[in-house]
Amino acid sequence: MHDTVWFEIQGIPSVSVASSEFGEAAKAQRKALGMNSARYVLVPHPIQDATDDEMRTKAAEALEQIVAALTKDD
Repeated sequence: MHDTVWFEIQGIPSVSVASSEFGEAAKAQRKALGMNSARYVLVPHPIQDATDDEMRTKAAEALEQIVAALTKDD
């Protein structure tokens, strides 16, 4: 979330991608960093032991949400 906030401050649309396990942490971080509008997309947990093919599937399934988050106006 720190990187997303930094890029947004620079005027570069950005979105964080994290495991669904970290949804509450993402909300807390963006609030703590003073940017409640910082965008994030959650992919199904777990990812640590996912195979390359499983990660490709998770990425493909999240792509539409990521693009939407990057292109929406706040």
